Formats: sequence, structure tokens, C-alpha cells
Amino acid sequence: MKKPIQDFSLHTHTIGFDGRNTPIKMVLHARELGMKSLGISNHFIVHPNIAKSKFYPYAVRGGYSAIYSTSFDEAVKRFKPHFEELKHLSGLCGVKLYRGMEVDFFDYPEWRSGFDRAMKVLKPDYIICASHFVEYDGQLYNVHDMANADEKTRDKMVKMYWDKLGRAAETGMFNWMAHLDLPKKTGCGRDAIWGDTEKRAVESIAQSKTPIEINTGLYRDYCDEPYPSPRILRMAADAHIPVLLSDDAHAAEQMGRNFDRAYELARSCGINKFLTADAAVKSR
Repeated sequence: MKKPIQDFSLHTHTIGFDGRNTPIKMVLHARELGMKSLGISNHFIVHPNIAKSKFYPYAVRGGYSAIYSTSFDEAVKRFKPHFEELKHLSGLCGVKLYRGMEVDFFDYPEWRSGFDRAMKVLKPDYIICASHFVEYDGQLYNVHDMANADEKTRDKMVKMYWDKLGRAAETGMFNWMAHLDLPKKTGCGRDAIWGDTEKRAVESIAQSKTPIEINTGLYRDYCDEPYPSPRILRMAADAHIPVLLSDDAHAAEQMGRNFDRAYELARSCGINKFLTADAAVKSR
């Protein structure tokens, strides 16, 4: 078993949310890989209208509707026993275990105040910023929905997506930003015409001193690159944004996947500041 170039993995998911393995199995596999640190970062997606989103029925059929909550009380109730389990496992297997969460940012005051209250209860070690949804014309749309929209609507949604990431970074709430160009997963926003929109978001991220991840989960036959694209990585390098490698593992065997390829790509794009696990966790 080849040892990954990075000795930690902090963006992972487990059973009970949308992962396929238990936390203990993830920890044991991290030890087999020679990793020194592991972070479990399940989805924390809270919005009162989440069940009315177009994508929600697919989540139900796929068996991962548990990652969505209509209230912060509901989300906290789900996370408290999960975090207690991680606390119990910490240090048992010779791997430093962090309690994280991948949080979908929504830009309105009630969400922010509810989120702040929830964090005071849960006290995660780190918080990853994600954006799987945009609010368009009074309804929530997942990035998958963008691909099915007409061209004009799709373009507006992609712009809204990038603008939202910039505002999320400006809050200073997050340890790092996840899979920046997520819409390209569905073929959206991959054209160079989005360069200015991407640049504004990257500038906001840089000004907020928020790191970004290079997410290796997109190395697929149809898109042979990670998130974000080389175009955005070069912007990040010019802005001196620190990075870390993330596998976005939803199963133990995905941990450390393509770290070597992503590292070489990052270096070729001018990235030279890679975070350690401790630095990533302390970056907020």
C-alpha cells in the first residue's frame, strides 16, 4: 500500500450521513496508510426550505437525506452523538482524530445567528466552507440543477455561486474553502468566460486569509483534474493562498486518492505553500 504524499486527511465522510464506512474503519485505514491525523467532516446543511429544493427527492432516494436539516436544532441533535463517538475514538488507534464539519454557507442573518448558536454547542475542531446550493428566484437549487436549467438561468446561477463563495470567505468563519469550482462536476462554469467571476472570489478568499483545498475527488474519466482547475490554482498561487490536499473520501479506500497527482499539478501552477494538519485546523 503506497503511503500518500500528505500524512493527513481532513475532508472525509462516514456512515449515518453520506459516507459508506464507520468512523473506526476510517481511522484504522488512515493508520494503514501511515497517516498521522484524520478529520471526520460530515455535511452540516441547514435551511428551512431544504426539503423543498429540487434536488431533495434524489437525496431521499439515494439514502443520504440525513445530511440535510430544516433547523439548527435538528442538525445539532444529529451531530452531538456523532461528535461524542469521535471523542471516544480519539487517540485509541495512534491517529490524531479531529472533529470537523463541512458546512453549507447561506447568506442571511437568521442563518448566521443560528449557525453561531450551533457552533457554541458542538465546538468543532474545524469548519470547512462548502456551497452545494444557490438561492435563485425564491427556491434552492443544487449544483446538479444548474445543468438542467436554460443557458441564461445557468449562467446567473454560476455567477451567484462564485459571489456566494466570496462572501463566505469574507465572514472569517471557516478554516478553508472546499472544492471551489464545484459546478464543473455537472459540466457548468468550466469555460474561461468565468475567469473574472472566479478572480473576484479568489481575491476575497485571499484578502480574508482563508486557505483552499485541492480536492482530488473529481479525478474522473470525464474530468481529469481536481477541484479547483489549473486556471484557478494559478490565481491562488499569484495571491499566495495556502492550500491543503483533500480526498473528500466517502469510503475508506478513497482516502489519500490522487494526492500525488494533485500535488504535482499544484506545484506546476505555482503553489508552494501547503498546510500541515495542525495549521489547517488552527487557520480560523
